[in-house]
Amino acid sequence: MFLSFDGIDGVGKSTQMQLLCEWLAERGLEVVTCRDPGSTPLGERIREIVLHSDEGTPIGRRSEMLLYMAARAQLVDEIIRPALAAGKVVVSDRYLLANLVYQAYAGGLDLEAVRRVGLVAIDGVAPDAVILLDMQPEAADRRMDRALDRMERQGDGYRIRLREGFLAEAARPASRIHVIDADRPIEVVQADIRAIAEGLLASRRS
Repeated sequence: MFLSFDGIDGVGKSTQMQLLCEWLAERGLEVVTCRDPGSTPLGERIREIVLHSDEGTPIGRRSEMLLYMAARAQLVDEIIRPALAAGKVVVSDRYLLANLVYQAYAGGLDLEAVRRVGLVAIDGVAPDAVILLDMQPEAADRRMDRALDRMERQGDGYRIRLREGFLAEAARPASRIHVIDADRPIEVVQADIRAIAEGLLASRRS
């Protein structure tokens, strides 16, 4: 089983991922966690470039998108595909949905072009479900008490377009994206996430 978490920054992805992984482990499942971009030597180097590059190193949107895709291709080949083949559960902090939203919906690149490149990068390895934690940007902003990275510093309008993009993708026919209201108590949000995971596990058992 492969699950990914997404949403604008500040919605609580890290907290909810950790709680879900603990719950899955308690059920006797072997869980592999990863972050996209990251989790491989190449991915971590690319992550440093796209999120923390010096202001004197401009990165255009197409270059940005392709860097993310390269990191994801390595993540699939090095971590996700082998883990799934070994019968493990994979839980990823972001995946292809993030590129569609950040570089296309909010960044202005052609959506279908980004989607086509993304299909090459993931090479058939798609999540069984995407957990989209949804919240108004101003509410998510109040939760962030750290220095902002390069993507987070792109302004309120960009953040609004991000949320709109996530919801637009979730509304597509046959979407595997589950929209969860993240502006609620942690345990309530987690209960909804576990219900989705339980449904997937039950379907696999049957």
